[in-house]
Amino acid sequence: MRMPLEDVKVLDLSHALAGPFCSTMLADYGAQVIKIEPPERGDISRAWGSPLPGGETAYFASLHRNKRGIVLDFKKPEGRETFLSMVEKCDVVLENYRVGVLNRLGLGYEVAKRRNPGIVFCSISGFGQDGPYRDRAALDLIVQAESGMISVTGEPGSGGARAGTSIADLTAGMNAAFGIMLALRVKEKTGCGQYVDVSMLEGQLGLLGTMIGSYLTDGIVPEPMGTAYKALLPYQTFRTRTRDLALAVGSEKLWQVFCPLIGRPEMAGDPRFNNNRNRDQHRAELVHELQQVFLTRTYEEWEKLLVDNGIPMGAINNLAEAVNHPQVAARGALVEVEHPAAGRMRMVGPPVRLSATPGGVRTPSPTLGQHTDAVLREVLGLGEAELAALRAAGALG
Repeated sequence: MRMPLEDVKVLDLSHALAGPFCSTMLADYGAQVIKIEPPERGDISRAWGSPLPGGETAYFASLHRNKRGIVLDFKKPEGRETFLSMVEKCDVVLENYRVGVLNRLGLGYEVAKRRNPGIVFCSISGFGQDGPYRDRAALDLIVQAESGMISVTGEPGSGGARAGTSIADLTAGMNAAFGIMLALRVKEKTGCGQYVDVSMLEGQLGLLGTMIGSYLTDGIVPEPMGTAYKALLPYQTFRTRTRDLALAVGSEKLWQVFCPLIGRPEMAGDPRFNNNRNRDQHRAELVHELQQVFLTRTYEEWEKLLVDNGIPMGAINNLAEAVNHPQVAARGALVEVEHPAAGRMRMVGPPVRLSATPGGVRTPSPTLGQHTDAVLREVLGLGEAELAALRAAGALG
């Protein structure tokens, strides 16, 4: 059976993380992604992360599987015209340049739409295409800060912390993939493309939506709570005799099971703790009492007792433990691919599982400009003389 996005051709001008994460999501499920890079150094993320044999990095190679790579120099008129000619043959343009850069180059949505009215043109930016912050540079850290995400992350009294992964970038990438799919669905019905404007800021506001809703209701500004959760408890980590555990008693029914299980049946009916609202009002007392209980046994003892009785709990694994997790192995969540320069390497596979048309890692990340000639022959029908002319003009780097 054909893959879900097999007929979709994407021109990917994006760099760093947010845009490439989006195009990888599309490529994993069959989209034909053509990654366009500037000459010489290419995507800035080629220099990020741990080095691999052959000059590539694990960061770039993990992020750009299933794509073909070409080099075009947009400083050259021939390079710009080659891109616009490709727009006529493709379905999607994805970019995350600073706001206005492509318009100044004559490569923005309005120009692309004149060449191909069906084009879906997606721009990812820090703060969106309009508003007073539109021109600000915005890497992930900046957006986590401005959105309020840092203010609710970290230990109590810490002043906040950056999330351990680049969630502003990654959320923007997922939102962009979703927006592109919506626009392609409309195009199926109408034949018309449209512009997709994705901001990292609004992606973070979406993640914070329930907390913002609570603030707009009660006026209480949330602060960092470590591993705890304002809306539900007990829902945090606790120390045991051997290692910490994560506990999530997610309902009143579970609370009634949990209390006798840990040897404290009286807590189930205690008016301080008999429902979630009361537990929140007496949070410090409850956490103190539970911590004393959990210190009486090892993690292994608590794991068997709690899991066997349906209480959600888990270990706090580091990444070495996570990649060797039995469930990760059973699901085949890590996959292998042969890279032309780096050799055999492992990476995280597509996370969404379709029974009939599954995604997969079919090809490794491209070396810089690896597929330039092949793609231009295939998409534009260029011959050797035309490729030579573009190369002589400096359009291909």
